[in-house]
Amino acid sequence: MPTIDVDLAELEQLLDVQFGGDMEKLDEVLAYVKAEVKARNEKEGSVSIEMKDTNRPDLWSVEGLTRALQGYLNQRKGIKPYVCGKPIVDVNVNADLWNIRPFICCSVVKNIHLQDSTIKGIMHLQDKLDQTHGRNRQKTSIGIYNFDLIKPPVRYTAVEPAEVRFVPLGFEEQMGLDEILERHPKGVEYASIVKKNPLYPMLFDSEGKVLSFPPIINSNDLGKITEESRNLLVEVTGTQHQTVLNTLNLVTLALVDRGGEAYAARVHYPKTPNYAERTVVTPDFGNKRFQLSVSETNRLLGLNLSAEKIVDLLLVAGLEAESAVGDSVTVLVPCYRVDVMHQVDIIEDVAIAYGYNSIEPLWRELPTTGHAKPEQRLIDVARELMVGLGYQETLNTTLTNQENLFQKMNMPLKRTIEVSNPKVATMTCLRNWLLPSLMEFLAANTSVEFPQKIFELGKVTLPDETSETRSKDEDWLCAATTHANANFSEIKSALDFFLGNMGVKWQIKETNHPSFIEGRVGSVIVDGVEVGVVGEVNPLVLLAWKLENPVAAFELNFHTITINKSPK
Repeated sequence: MPTIDVDLAELEQLLDVQFGGDMEKLDEVLAYVKAEVKARNEKEGSVSIEMKDTNRPDLWSVEGLTRALQGYLNQRKGIKPYVCGKPIVDVNVNADLWNIRPFICCSVVKNIHLQDSTIKGIMHLQDKLDQTHGRNRQKTSIGIYNFDLIKPPVRYTAVEPAEVRFVPLGFEEQMGLDEILERHPKGVEYASIVKKNPLYPMLFDSEGKVLSFPPIINSNDLGKITEESRNLLVEVTGTQHQTVLNTLNLVTLALVDRGGEAYAARVHYPKTPNYAERTVVTPDFGNKRFQLSVSETNRLLGLNLSAEKIVDLLLVAGLEAESAVGDSVTVLVPCYRVDVMHQVDIIEDVAIAYGYNSIEPLWRELPTTGHAKPEQRLIDVARELMVGLGYQETLNTTLTNQENLFQKMNMPLKRTIEVSNPKVATMTCLRNWLLPSLMEFLAANTSVEFPQKIFELGKVTLPDETSETRSKDEDWLCAATTHANANFSEIKSALDFFLGNMGVKWQIKETNHPSFIEGRVGSVIVDGVEVGVVGEVNPLVLLAWKLENPVAAFELNFHTITINKSPK
């Protein structure tokens, strides 16, 4: 969980509250935003605050904390208004950046008066956003520059490593880009982000002066901020435009809260099919709209709140209601609340503003006896049958990646449920079938003696537009056997034994499947519905997984075949 260091005197000044060294009083206030004091440094006058909610990057600065707490302390209610002036700088993006680091968002903050503590706070916010929200600078990275030294327009481009030399921040000598990656501490730390590409991203002004080598390091000339700096250029580069824009908004608003005036930038993208928009104006301080159901709010909280009362509580939580008609309230959510994705997130804010301690607990008057759900009994029987067939159960992660699901399985790409902010490249989506997980398991155990017979009865996640979450989880069963003589007859016999003992009448129908050998694969049909596949795995798939022995496998939609079925 993120931990931020805050100057206690600054927090007291901005909140207009004196804690007098009473950390328990501070903890009571921080509880409104699910945070608590972790440590206090009396010598430096700072406190370390641990954020329990990792989805609230708007709280990772003293400015953000103040903004969020003012409503609960009755100092200001509703959305804090922010204004962004017309664009005063243009940024031109080179088409070569698409496969490297394609997006950039910028803003200019004028007439700001910085103190040493303010600079430290902004740098601390920048570092926290880079490390967490920006996935250690892989997804986003932030640069702040002295705008008075920059000659617009700004050019965001890709260069050969040997083309550019400049003085990086904290150094006094010019260095080449590869030299920076080898000698500069930040270059050593983040070299892996750019070294995989033949070209490196760079930021120049119109006179060719270097702003930065993103996401590595700023230049010492334009990227050094002091107490004398009055006008700042803020830029964020990254791989996903919405995340880049959210990050820019957070940093810009923190500077505005310190007295700065925000102005926009026009980002011009090249005329290629990759970029959805030609020109984008950033930052974007616009509010988002969500529909909140009054009845659903009361159902989840166990309360009987009127729409008017909910509107009042939304104001305390720093939100606003645009309208309230019948059971529906149109809620305005500010741009810095990037954690709000569903009405449930807003209902949580209503509960916090109402006060969890004000909700009367409801105790069950009747004892209850727990037991397994009927479908779980079928799952247990299925597992016992597979073990009885000599198969060993495996438990694999539901998170995987499209390379495993499709490329290595010789399958065309299909729609999957993807993670919007993946932490690692190998876990970017939820699996939509089980066989890739078993193939990965076999590939990791080639040194184990053969034959190897494994199965998994686990969850797959499929798109479903009729569901509230637009996805659904289903239990599927997959089994695989591998040894020198693994073949269709063996795996079909195992499937026949399994379905027969589950009381399921089935048929096999010849089919084609890219992951299996043509002529040695069949569809599993139950009650006229295709519920699975059985066959010998395609040699192309074996080669992709670096498996030497043949593999035979079947996969079933266990949920479908067990509807209205009872175990024998």
